[in-house]
Amino acid sequence: MSTQRTTTPWLPFGAADQADVRLLCLPHSGAGASAYRAWGTGLPDWIGLCPVQPPGRETRRRETPLSEVGPLVAALAKDIAAVVEGPYAILGHSTGAICAFELCRQLRRMGAPAPVHLFVAGRRAPQVGEHSSQLEELTIEQLADILRHHGGTPDWVLNDPSMLRRLHPLLTADFAVSEAYRYTPEPPLDIPLTAFAATDDPRATVVHLAAWREQTTEQFTLHLLEGDHFAIFTHASRVHGVIAETLGGG
Repeated sequence: MSTQRTTTPWLPFGAADQADVRLLCLPHSGAGASAYRAWGTGLPDWIGLCPVQPPGRETRRRETPLSEVGPLVAALAKDIAAVVEGPYAILGHSTGAICAFELCRQLRRMGAPAPVHLFVAGRRAPQVGEHSSQLEELTIEQLADILRHHGGTPDWVLNDPSMLRRLHPLLTADFAVSEAYRYTPEPPLDIPLTAFAATDDPRATVVHLAAWREQTTEQFTLHLLEGDHFAIFTHASRVHGVIAETLGGG
């Protein structure tokens, strides 16, 4: 296998060319690739962590964030087909989960190599309707309240109006990716699917996550995690164990 560290704007930390299997991780609204850097340190060495960087944040902060799933997954799928070699899996959290699902469908349309597994968390199944937060209509104070309710945003950000103003366009675009999404029926994926359901996430309940079962013809597994919307981060070690067992490591 190649010894070169392949990086692209979408995969700023590389494509884990030396790993036995790669894990491409798509972030939640407002987050970038770095959201998975610390989280992924607990994964075994044979799994190569590949955080995905959508436009509009961190290393791509000068780019316009995308507000629709279609253009995002079309561009990312081309990148994956071009640079990711060997077996890989995809994980998506919240907005990243719906992007991960549509990414798998886009790769199928292209006839590109499919991931060996899809992991999702923090997002209702595609066929289940999503509520709209209408962030574009909110004041900065209302935006802070919404983010505080969702959890996961540091207090120093919530208490800094200038930071919230800078984040507002990115958050509005990211929330639109998930909340303006309209499911189009297609045949279920021929990819095993694992869903992580938080016990205290009103926007993505256990029932909502169980509904992902309809989106695969292969094995479906549902794991419950105590906690809120960001339970996959607070229970990182357990999630890592499930991922390692699922991907069949040594």
